[in-house]
Amino acid sequence: MDTHSSIIIYNVTVYSENQTLKNGYIKLTNKKITEIGEIHQYVRQPKDHVIELSPSYKVIPGAIDVHIHGVNNADAMDGTAEALKTMARTLPKEGTTSFLATTMTQSNEAVEKALRNAGTYIEEQTDADAEVVGIHLEGPFISPKRAGAQPPTHIQDPNVTLFQEWQKAAGGHIKLVTLAPEQPNGLALTSYLKETNVVASIGHSDSTYDQVGEAIEAGASHITHLYNGMRGLHHREPGVLGAAYLRDELFVELITDGIHCRPEMVKLAYDQITSERMILITDSLRAKWLKNGTYDLGGQPVHVNDTTATLADGTLAGSILKMNDAIKNTMSFTNCSLEDIVKMTAENPAKQLNLFDTKGSLKIGKDADIVVLNENLDVEMTFCRGTLSFKKED
Repeated sequence: MDTHSSIIIYNVTVYSENQTLKNGYIKLTNKKITEIGEIHQYVRQPKDHVIELSPSYKVIPGAIDVHIHGVNNADAMDGTAEALKTMARTLPKEGTTSFLATTMTQSNEAVEKALRNAGTYIEEQTDADAEVVGIHLEGPFISPKRAGAQPPTHIQDPNVTLFQEWQKAAGGHIKLVTLAPEQPNGLALTSYLKETNVVASIGHSDSTYDQVGEAIEAGASHITHLYNGMRGLHHREPGVLGAAYLRDELFVELITDGIHCRPEMVKLAYDQITSERMILITDSLRAKWLKNGTYDLGGQPVHVNDTTATLADGTLAGSILKMNDAIKNTMSFTNCSLEDIVKMTAENPAKQLNLFDTKGSLKIGKDADIVVLNENLDVEMTFCRGTLSFKKED
């Protein structure tokens, strides 16, 4: 196809930023969205490449996964360009067009290697794949009481100086940090993150409700994987969970595989938090898109079956959840609309990462990060910045 031509996805339901068009079209030119309208408004140009479908097909903005470790036998902690390339090439299959390469608690040397690699990759990546829009530093500044699958031997207190070194190593690309603000120096790091436009996320934390309030005052604005790795809800101590429910300042991540939290708890969270503040994540491992077996996570063996990834002692160790399945599950568990899904997979993460001027919705002038779903909500096609990155085989 002529590189100067435009792609038109025609006769589809378009979930644009401000309205849903039942008999719509969307035009992609030079990596951007250049037209959105109803089919009677479309004027064909000589070089237009028209993909005609039917209104049962739905066009939504690509998902932005702010918490993903790996996929297809690659992990951000591998510290290689090849690993990130594998992730970026695989994720369009599940409707993800942007993501944060997520690290985990390891030795300082291993973390720094992963950060340097990701920073370099971000500056050299191409348009054909899902875009690494930054780095999520998960740990090591977390609570030993809430380690989950993070190796306890490498957990350390929050440290502004060390973070500054790591941000420099990453070329300034750390965009989100999971930390336990109740740990020594936790509020100091939270404040520093806020000052430097990095999202401070409360996670793997034993904070009380009041301590979360202090962290919000210091600049925290995000909760890492709700329910998992945090002080739960008690009628005399609401904990991190209660704060996630009640504090409107917080965007809240949720893994909707039905395993990390039961479907009923997904609905409870959704009813309380709503699509205005919720962000769907996968928190997936290298085992996603692979067969059952034993895989590595931070030097620990992880046993994977059809639905679940666990350490030897049974501790949940990330997920093998695909974003497209997260969408289907969330709609099933909560009865939310696809418009709500767009908020939770694209708009909210884009706003939280300060990317909403270019990503997170279908609007003229924004990046052409677009997913076409069929009537069963399966991914038919994914475009990353206007390039067809995935097409479902017939």
